[in-house]
Amino acid sequence: MTALLITLTLLEVVLVAAVLVYYLLRIAASLRRTAVLLGKVAFGVRAIETQCSSIGPSVLSINDQLTGVAAALCDLTQLADPQAPRGGSTAVGSR
Repeated sequence: MTALLITLTLLEVVLVAAVLVYYLLRIAASLRRTAVLLGKVAFGVRAIETQCSSIGPSVLSINDQLTGVAAALCDLTQLADPQAPRGGSTAVGSR
């Protein structure tokens, strides 16, 4: 009877170890696939960063130009309506 219990215990330990190894291999495979996908994402993000690197200086230039245009438009509205207060905005169609 003791030999049977020892045999069953060893069989149970081997079975638990086999199941543990199986699931650890599945987890490792899943992590490898995830690492590959993250590598592709990182490559894509770097490509986007490279493509968008010229936006920053362009935006500053456009902002400066738009500031000048806004000032010129403000001056034009003052010339068109001399009674309007300086620096004030008038609603369209309020005349």
